[in-house]
Amino acid sequence: MRVLVIIPAYNEEESILTVIKNLENAKTNCDYIVINDCSKDSTQQILDENNINHIDLPVNLGLTGAVQTGYKYAYYNGYDAAIQFDGDGQHLPQYIPQLVKEIENGSDIVIGSRFVDQKKHFSLRMLGSRIITLMIKITTGVTINDPTSGMRIINKELIRDYAFELNRKPEPDTLAFQIKKGYKVKEVQVEMEDRIAGTSIYAGLGNSIKYMLKVLITILFFN
Repeated sequence: MRVLVIIPAYNEEESILTVIKNLENAKTNCDYIVINDCSKDSTQQILDENNINHIDLPVNLGLTGAVQTGYKYAYYNGYDAAIQFDGDGQHLPQYIPQLVKEIENGSDIVIGSRFVDQKKHFSLRMLGSRIITLMIKITTGVTINDPTSGMRIINKELIRDYAFELNRKPEPDTLAFQIKKGYKVKEVQVEMEDRIAGTSIYAGLGNSIKYMLKVLITILFFN
């Protein structure tokens, strides 16, 4: 099975080289591509100088556009599965073979989940995650313990779907939509690290609430 690791990167000059080295050292037998989302720092220079396989976007497309670019690359190059993998150092490559194995066993989407065997700690962000889990359960009948995890792998059929459908965002509402369409979603327990540097675009109370409300509205009314 040919697997592509898609690494969206925006201003990740302090982390991207470490992420790539860790991925290569893990010997996952997967190819990778970094999607440089028109970074304003030296991310592009680092990718060029180290001969890292990448695409430089001419304008900033945001996470959805960057990931979709990766899926198009996967589709046109005939990959059997594709993994979304953060460029900030949070995701650990040693779990990739477990995700691939579940795809080989027949799952359509596999999530690297922090909460299969572990309970969510209490925080406003985790409260939002609990609410999203509940809404997905109510609307689909399926429990997704870590719906906001950005570490996901999809099979070949879904690569085409995610590459060309404009509303296939890498978000929990898309998971709910795919479950309703009959796709099999599996979770695999993983550990995640803190970001090597920088802050999440969802950091801060206001951004977290805005994100949660947007996802909930989409799950309830547009799926």
